[in-house]
Amino acid sequence: VQLYSTVIFSTVYAIVQTWFYDAAALSPHAPTTHTTQPIVTGTTVIGIKYNGGVMLAADTLASYGSLARYKDVRRLKQVGENTLIGASGEISDFQTIMEMLDSMNQSDINEDDGYKRSPSEYFNYLRAILYQKRGKGNPLWNQLLVAGFHKEAPFLGYVDLIGTAYEENFIATGFGAYLAIPLIREKWYAEMDEGEARSLLEDCLRVMFYRDCRALNRIQIAKASADGTLVSEPYEISTEWETANFDVRHSTAATLDGSSW
Repeated sequence: VQLYSTVIFSTVYAIVQTWFYDAAALSPHAPTTHTTQPIVTGTTVIGIKYNGGVMLAADTLASYGSLARYKDVRRLKQVGENTLIGASGEISDFQTIMEMLDSMNQSDINEDDGYKRSPSEYFNYLRAILYQKRGKGNPLWNQLLVAGFHKEAPFLGYVDLIGTAYEENFIATGFGAYLAIPLIREKWYAEMDEGEARSLLEDCLRVMFYRDCRALNRIQIAKASADGTLVSEPYEISTEWETANFDVRHSTAATLDGSSW
């Protein structure tokens, strides 16, 4: 009898708890709980200006926590005719942002008055939206790069989940802000051509693959110039894991002591 009573009590308690939490979740006065932490995320996006345009680069990995789960997630998108968006952070929030931007672009098309939003307009719209979301305690958990080409000049801006926004000649999000930016500072110059810019971005993402466990060597490149915008199909960059120099250094008689140092 006592066991039977215990089972009944446990069952009723579980039902009441479930009802209580479901009702709380559906209440209009309940606090917002979504996007309080990222779940499926992308890492570094890098952007640089070059002579005649601007270029973005990112890998195609989306990690489920620490699991390298989705390996074909495109984080570089085109908006309108002359704007590119690259995103780090929560993938679902990036999808929400792209729905908003695509809706804006479609509204412009529907007006049929010849007006096209510039990259800086999309940039300032995102700055306002992300800051407003942050103020509501419900941020869109992303770091975004906005790039484009307008009035014969390249544009590159950064905006993040708390509304921080600025423009620069080269920017990196995520872990790339620590590992890629020093490489770019050393090699970037204003008159570099498109080939040099692409090579520099590939070098940076190669280093990210070596050093960031949330990175992948399958990447995309996107560019905006006077000729329009282009987002490449994903491709793999070469990597080098040989230890030839290490082997040569430890093959002399003086160092054949069995150690690995």
